[in-house]
Amino acid sequence: MKTEASVPSRRGAEQGGEPTILVTGLCGRLGRRVVRRLHRDFRIVGIDRRPFPDRPRDVKLLQFDLRRKKTKDVFRAENVQAVVHLGVLHNLRDSAEMHHEWNVVGFQKLLEYAAAFRVPKVVVLSSANVYGPRPDNPQFLAEENPLLGGASFSEIRDLIEVDMLAQSFFWRHPETETVILRPVHILGSVRNAASNYLRLRTTPTVMGFDPMVQVVHEDDVVQAIERALIPGLRGIFNVAGPPPLPLSHLLRMLKRTRVPVPYPLLRSTLDRMFRLHLSSFPSPELDHIRYVCMVDDSRAREQLGYAPLRGIEETVFSVEEGRWW
Repeated sequence: MKTEASVPSRRGAEQGGEPTILVTGLCGRLGRRVVRRLHRDFRIVGIDRRPFPDRPRDVKLLQFDLRRKKTKDVFRAENVQAVVHLGVLHNLRDSAEMHHEWNVVGFQKLLEYAAAFRVPKVVVLSSANVYGPRPDNPQFLAEENPLLGGASFSEIRDLIEVDMLAQSFFWRHPETETVILRPVHILGSVRNAASNYLRLRTTPTVMGFDPMVQVVHEDDVVQAIERALIPGLRGIFNVAGPPPLPLSHLLRMLKRTRVPVPYPLLRSTLDRMFRLHLSSFPSPELDHIRYVCMVDDSRAREQLGYAPLRGIEETVFSVEEGRWW
């Protein structure tokens, strides 16, 4: 049912400028897939510091920092009917100050403009990692569970703060349909920790641990973002893929050589390698291959009408698409 906060497609353009979706962080591998899906039905304007040379010709890219005053000019000049925020900085080698400025301060500005210009829809891509892998986690985490991912992994705190800012915006601005998506480990051509780990030919594991793992194909995350734009939908939604499997099963599927290592030795080795720029994995990531962090996505299935379209084999083998050798 169409509401006041609907997001009209370009096929239903009205006076006052063509309805536009503003996408931040669109130049990453996932963002490019989002844009290639959405531009079929919507006019897309993107903000990102990075280039996007092969973007669709009808997509307008503005290359500047989200924190600049030019961002407000975009809201003033365009008929922005929805914001899709993908622009979370994940480079763990950047300083904590840079992370906070880009992720938190930039997002605060974005929400400020969305409220000032009465944008009908805001979609924020968060992560199930905000819950945190913990030995005392229940089998499946619901959207109401506390966000404890920053307790042992300080770099995730910005993502938690972004999630909390989006939740606050949800309650303070009920006139805007705010949707927060928390996908499990995204696999595909993306260069995140989960996909990079599964690309390793020889894969270290933590001796004595074999947690159940949830993964989701990047195209299913794109599908969830697209469904979040449907008029009338708002709320927080966990997004999962096929049924979970033990980590050892995923590695056998990919025919990886497993090397079980005692946790203290693996942690100290990773710490040294990370400092020497010989590894992109900080040691707190090891908790994801020690403890369970699985989510209940029944709310997304019931309210968004979301269901993963990619099976477990297609999802797991999608990491080969992004292999760098």
